[in-house]
Amino acid sequence: MEEKKKEQAAPPESKRVVTTLDSLPAGDTTKPFDKASVKGALPNGVTSRMLYGDILRIGWPAFVELMLMQLTSMADLMMVGNLGPWAISAVGLTTQPKFLLSTAFIALNVGTMAMVGRHRGAGNQEKAKLVLRQAFMLNAFFGVVFAVVGIFFSRQLVEFMGGNVDEHVIVAGTQYLKIQLIGMITVSMTTAITNSLRGSGDSKTAMIYNTTANVINIIFNYLLIEGRMGFPRLEVAGASIATVMGQAAACVMAIIAVRKKSQYVRLEFPKGSIRPDVPTIKNIAKIGVPSMFEQLAMRIGVIIFTKTITSLGTDAYATHQICMNIQALTFMNGQAFATSATSLVSQSLGKGRPDMAMHYSKRTQRVGMYTAIAIAAFVFTCNKFVLGLYTDDAAIIATGSSILSMVALIQPFQASQFILSGALRGAGDTRYTAMVTMLTVLLLRPALAIFMINKLELGLHGAWYALVADQIVRTCLVIARYMSGKWTTSFKPHKEKPVVD
Repeated sequence: MEEKKKEQAAPPESKRVVTTLDSLPAGDTTKPFDKASVKGALPNGVTSRMLYGDILRIGWPAFVELMLMQLTSMADLMMVGNLGPWAISAVGLTTQPKFLLSTAFIALNVGTMAMVGRHRGAGNQEKAKLVLRQAFMLNAFFGVVFAVVGIFFSRQLVEFMGGNVDEHVIVAGTQYLKIQLIGMITVSMTTAITNSLRGSGDSKTAMIYNTTANVINIIFNYLLIEGRMGFPRLEVAGASIATVMGQAAACVMAIIAVRKKSQYVRLEFPKGSIRPDVPTIKNIAKIGVPSMFEQLAMRIGVIIFTKTITSLGTDAYATHQICMNIQALTFMNGQAFATSATSLVSQSLGKGRPDMAMHYSKRTQRVGMYTAIAIAAFVFTCNKFVLGLYTDDAAIIATGSSILSMVALIQPFQASQFILSGALRGAGDTRYTAMVTMLTVLLLRPALAIFMINKLELGLHGAWYALVADQIVRTCLVIARYMSGKWTTSFKPHKEKPVVD
């Protein structure tokens, strides 16, 4: 009993993000979900304003961090775009192979974030640190393995994506991908730390080190792409080197941050802790493995989708890549507030409070929806201006403008899908989201794209009609699952042995 109290009481010097949930009594984690209990008023002494404060406290640093990361990615493409459409295509061909090779540790970190949140909600700081330690070691291992495999087969991967693309584009894309895969080793370790911090409710620390990485990236983009201030002109390879330098800096800063004694979730390696902890890994994997299949399904579906588009030629693919890059910026709203949803839902369920999980997730969706409407208005009215930052090609701007109107249309759907999927993942309900992704991204989107491009001859617009259909169907399925309430009791963790400090 005394040991449990010791675990639940965080040291006074620890960096702990306090939420409204901390002031509430714990619930019964074995009690079945009662849907009627969360339809009524909030608990006594709790107001909506307090919950919105918790959501924004976690969400806004993640929003700033993700927004700056995507703006950096956009700046990469803009700077590379000065070399011509071929360079944009070369970088674009590496995107899906890179994501495909990253699926293992990306998926594991879904489990990491959810399990850290669970232990944070239950007050088990030592177990939260154990999850970080195990995730860090797993990520480092997978980062090295997939980097080596990817470097060895990099040309084949780019050629596979290339379709009708010219040889010099394949060569440039291969150079870019090989350098990116070297950086995968540091990215894998940083990702474990970032998701552990977010699971505990601390998104500010990750914002700081990732923002620093973005600044380094932009500076060396300027110096290396076109060769300024005495630096060599490395073109596409220079952009990739700049990115990897920023990622390495972020990794060093992240490790330093979680080694500090003031950090709530710390990276510690006491004697005998290097060996795998099987129950912890099982719990991470129980949530993460379905997410891995979800990521694999998504990447395979997107690869089929992308290859269908590359058959339209270099200019069409360059237009598509620019529009996807801009759309990725709009993802930041959903992804940032999905961080809030995942963290707060996992903490709520860890404390045995499914009612608070529902209250938090509903309000998080509301915040995301308001933001989505503002983003939609901007994309719809300013799309030609934004496209002009990438290229001065009139045909690309004209086609891209109509495609970005579709991007504006799907913003409310996109935001709801990201945020409620984040809530489901926070609850450990990753099997359902994996099945939805397999149905929509792996089957629906590619099949519609092939039909609309090859049979209806709608060109690039046909591919984007398929993407819109995918987003709407996926959102409806995620909302249906969320409304059922089944996700609040979907995860049964493996029994873990007690952690002694």
